[in-house]
Amino acid sequence: MNIFVGNLAFTATDQDLRQLFELYGAVDSITVMTDRETGHPYGFGFVDMPERSAARAAIAGLHGMDLAGCTCTVNEANWWDRDREPS
Repeated sequence: MNIFVGNLAFTATDQDLRQLFELYGAVDSITVMTDRETGHPYGFGFVDMPERSAARAAIAGLHGMDLAGCTCTVNEANWWDRDREPS
């Protein structure tokens, strides 16, 4: 499951997120989004977890958590696909 993590502190790193999410299960990949030219973070990222139950536990446990002074938003990244009718 792909997980969106928003309102990250600009000091948050891939490793910071990995440490948090691995408390809930295996993590395939983590990407903190940064500007290509400057390298400055945008304040959000994505975490990919292979096990849906572990991902849901991480979302429930980490949403609203304070990380370096910022209250994180954590939810399923493809939330817009859940309610769409198959074409």
